[in-house]
Amino acid sequence: MIILKKLLTSNLLLATMAMLAISCGREKAHAQTTSQDIMEINITIDGKTMPVHLVDNTATQALVTILQEAAITYEADDYGGFEKVGSLGRSLPTSNTQLTTEAGDVILYNGNQIVLFYDKNSWDYTRLGHINYSSLNELKSFLKAGQGRISVTLSVAETTGVKQTVSQKQQAEKMYTLNGTALNKELMKGAFIKDGKKMVK
Repeated sequence: MIILKKLLTSNLLLATMAMLAISCGREKAHAQTTSQDIMEINITIDGKTMPVHLVDNTATQALVTILQEAAITYEADDYGGFEKVGSLGRSLPTSNTQLTTEAGDVILYNGNQIVLFYDKNSWDYTRLGHINYSSLNELKSFLKAGQGRISVTLSVAETTGVKQTVSQKQQAEKMYTLNGTALNKELMKGAFIKDGKKMVK
């Protein structure tokens, strides 16, 4: 009987530990998903927009928080034949390390300058993210590489827009009598309601 009780207690303990491990795993996955959901911004230059996938650090967290309040537009110039650099107009937290950048990298320099790379360079930087582009030519064209000063707008990717489904659209296009009965378009005559407005035919 004592052995049976010990076995039951041991099995219960193992089951509890397993449930806790599963719960922690779910919380970690949820945290990662939430982080991924917010860690993307847009860069717009001359009316064209490209997405930027951000790394997760204090600089990008601060940047996203700022951009959730309002987009930021700043001027950027070519430098060294490998980047566009410009002042953000405010400072972000830094965590500089020696980096060798690649084309498409978005970097924080000196705490307040955003660098958009279209070629390689090595220096102490804080990495922010990477522009998602299809080809190097597309990236250079987007950044207007070697063409002088550009206006850059940073913004949070739009996530709050409401999309109307087909069924909702069809419902909106229906017409009703004044007492709420659906009308056949071909047979309608007299007063009726369309898109919430009273009409007469």
